[in-house]
Amino acid sequence: MKKIVVTGAEGFIGSHLVETLLDQGFEVKALVLYNFMGSWGWLDQIPHAKREHLQVVLNDIRDPKGMNDLVKGADAVLNLAALIGIPYSYQAPDLYVDVNIKGTLNLLNAAREFSVQRFIQTSTSEVYGTARFVPITELHPLQPQSPYSATKIAADALAYSYFASFGLPVTILRPFNTYGPRQSTRAVIPTIIAQIANGVRVIKLGSLTPTRDFNFVKDTANGFLSALQAPAMGEAINIGSNFEISIGDTVQMIAELMGAKIEIQEQSDRVRPANSEVERLWADNTKANQLLGWKPQYAGREGLKRGLKETIEWFLNPENLRHYKSDLYNV
Repeated sequence: MKKIVVTGAEGFIGSHLVETLLDQGFEVKALVLYNFMGSWGWLDQIPHAKREHLQVVLNDIRDPKGMNDLVKGADAVLNLAALIGIPYSYQAPDLYVDVNIKGTLNLLNAAREFSVQRFIQTSTSEVYGTARFVPITELHPLQPQSPYSATKIAADALAYSYFASFGLPVTILRPFNTYGPRQSTRAVIPTIIAQIANGVRVIKLGSLTPTRDFNFVKDTANGFLSALQAPAMGEAINIGSNFEISIGDTVQMIAELMGAKIEIQEQSDRVRPANSEVERLWADNTKANQLLGWKPQYAGREGLKRGLKETIEWFLNPENLRHYKSDLYNV
């Protein structure tokens, strides 16, 4: 496989994945959501020297014809395009259905039409809901605790159905809580870092008790690369660090790494409804190791610290920090 389509390429994980693929010698056709400014999002930060084998297409996964044009001639499709903000899914569930479900359907139909060799569907640890057992294996029940997670469960099911019904070579990757440079402040780690970097010492956050399995973005990108090159198909596979830490402890770790004395202030609009909050996430990554030969390079507490240091260093660059409005809460 040489020619790779990446959707959602302008985003946080997508842009890192595109860079990883280009570094590995792939030809990448990157789908960026059409916008009047012609912006490539975070792809604009990819050095020009790396762009020889990059083709950027501005379109929308909700356009079936556009997806046919995008996929034609490709060897593989890596679908990262999605609406991901959980609070915004409370406000605009119809939009999440259109993008996350119908958009995925358009890509699946295009992939089937042009007989791609691999279709990788990006799932999320949110599909598991609050852990009933830990570490969470791929056999854990799926629990739609937000409209966002409900649409991702549906998209995963559609992708698997095309494997079962039509033999489309589908793999479903489930990254757990990816973090790193370029991430939106809708996520907790960049929210903390951006506030401290801008001199704020009273940090506004939601609930501190939930636990997460944070996965550095380089590990996540390498998970996609491993899935692209491995023979495993028709499988849902966790990509996680197999390390659990609370939001509160993560805040303190970041503050220590940044040498800041902080006070935490709970902000009510950052708190999810009680039954919607995912209280505990902790990935079992055994299957990824067995089927993909993948394991995290930023594992455990020390791996998390190393990834946080790289993330902090990126945010402390004024050229990067200027992209963020840390005083505003983005749903």
